[in-house]
Amino acid sequence: MRWMRGLAVWAAVLAMGVGVAPARAAGTAGEATEADLSYHGSAVMRGGRVDVRLTPRNHGPADVSDSTVRLRWSVPLAAGAQRLPAGCARTGRQEVVCRTGALAADALGERIALRVWLRGRPTEVTMAVDTLWGGGAVDRNRSNDRQQVLVLDTGDAYFF
Repeated sequence: MRWMRGLAVWAAVLAMGVGVAPARAAGTAGEATEADLSYHGSAVMRGGRVDVRLTPRNHGPADVSDSTVRLRWSVPLAAGAQRLPAGCARTGRQEVVCRTGALAADALGERIALRVWLRGRPTEVTMAVDTLWGGGAVDRNRSNDRQQVLVLDTGDAYFF
């Protein structure tokens, strides 16, 4: 049942135009809507399990009705079903995407918390975080929504 929900989320993500450059949404007089998305949070690894907590932020100037954040790990996720929260879906061997929900201009979004299991028991992993789909808005500052963090299997929190 849970995998069907994840499949439905992924289908919705695909329907929104994932995999293409962010579309220019119509603004006033043909201008593009502009928003600046970023993500801050932490990752903790213990025995092949990674707990991630992140909060999306829209620095504006326009609101975003919804967007999708992608998390990729340098090693494959464990085989089988991952228990992901609503709004998140596994999209590949090493990748999960999550909806952020609506993001008002100059405001924080809802915190996203997920746990994934990695194949084997790696002693370290690199996790990449970036915007996959920005709700049709143009983001001229992509440097703050693309991050990489090295996470060691120490049980310590690594912040990004």
